[in-house]
Amino acid sequence: MELLKGYNGDKEILGKCEQFFLELMKVPRVESKLRVFSFKIQFGSQISDFTKSLNTINSACEEVRNSIKLKEIMKKILFLGNTLNQGTARGAAIGFRLDSLLKLTDTRATNNKMTLMHYLCKVLASRSPNLLDFHVDLTSLEASSKIQLKPLAEEMQAITKGLEKVEIELTASENDGPVSEVFCRTLKEFIGVAVSEVESLKALYTAAGRNADALALYFGEDPARCPFEQVVATLLNFVRMFKKAHEENCKQAELERKKAQKEEEMNKSKAENPPRKRARQPL
Repeated sequence: MELLKGYNGDKEILGKCEQFFLELMKVPRVESKLRVFSFKIQFGSQISDFTKSLNTINSACEEVRNSIKLKEIMKKILFLGNTLNQGTARGAAIGFRLDSLLKLTDTRATNNKMTLMHYLCKVLASRSPNLLDFHVDLTSLEASSKIQLKPLAEEMQAITKGLEKVEIELTASENDGPVSEVFCRTLKEFIGVAVSEVESLKALYTAAGRNADALALYFGEDPARCPFEQVVATLLNFVRMFKKAHEENCKQAELERKKAQKEEEMNKSKAENPPRKRARQPL
C-alpha cells in the first residue's frame, strides 16, 4: 500500500490486487477499521471460549465444595494422621495442609509394599465403600486444571479494550461521510449486542475470581500462596493417586483370593486322595 500512495497513473493497467488496495486507501483510517473488523469477526468465538473457561472454574469450585464424599475422606485422612501421630505434638491436629494429600504415598509400611494411600483405600473399601467413587462428584476438576487465571485476566482486559476501540472508531467514522455509512451501521448493530455481552462476561469473570479464592479458603489455604491452579492440581493428583492405589489393592486382593482358592483346592484334593501306604516287603 505504501508503494501505491503516490500513484496517479491509469488504474486499468494495474492488477486487481493493486486496484483493490488503491480503492481501500480512499477509506479514512483504513488500518483502524480493519483492526476493528478483525475484533468483530473473532468476538463471538472469543466470548464463547472465555465463557466456557469461566463456567468450568465455577463448576469445579462448586463440585469440590459441595462434595460430601470428599469432605468425609478428608475427615478420615485427618483421623488417620492423628492416630499415627498419637502421643506426639502433632497427634491432635484440627486440620492439615492441602499438599499433605500428596504425601500419603510417601509413608510406607515396614514391608515397603503398602503406602498410607493404600491403607486409606483399604479402610474405605472395608468400612465406607460408598466413598471410593468420590471423584465422580468432581467432573470438572481435570478441565479446570488446564486453565490459568493470569491469561484469563489478560484476555478479559483485551476484550474490554477491544470494545472500547470499536466505540472510538465508530465515533470517528460518523464524521467520514458517505464512505463510512455502511461501516457505521454495521458497527452500531455490533456494539448494541457486544456491550451487553461484555458486561455479562465481566460479572461472570468476577464471580469466577471470587470462587477461585473461596476454594483455597475452603481448605484453609491462603489464595495468595496457594492459588486456584495449585489447589485443583493438588486435588487432581490426589484423585489419580487414590484411584491407582485402590486399583492396586483390588489386584492384590484378587491375587490373594486366587492363591487361597488354589491352596484350598490342593488341601481338598489331598484329603480326598490320601497317599497310599506301601506294603512292607518280607525280610
